[in-house]
Amino acid sequence: MAGTKKGGLQAAKTNKERYGKDFYEKIGRIGGRKGTTGGFAANPELAKAAGRKGGRASAQKRKKR
Repeated sequence: MAGTKKGGLQAAKTNKERYGKDFYEKIGRIGGRKGTTGGFAANPELAKAAGRKGGRASAQKRKKR
């Protein structure tokens, strides 16, 4: 029953039985700690430069038409 809603619910039930009711909370916490998020939020100058490049490329495509 893989790939169906019913199969997903069954898998969730099995995971909770095997690993505890807080299984999904635990794996979410681990993933959150491992995350090295930052990207544009952490570096506004990088966002500014990327936006400038994207805008320039977009404007050039419009000119060619």
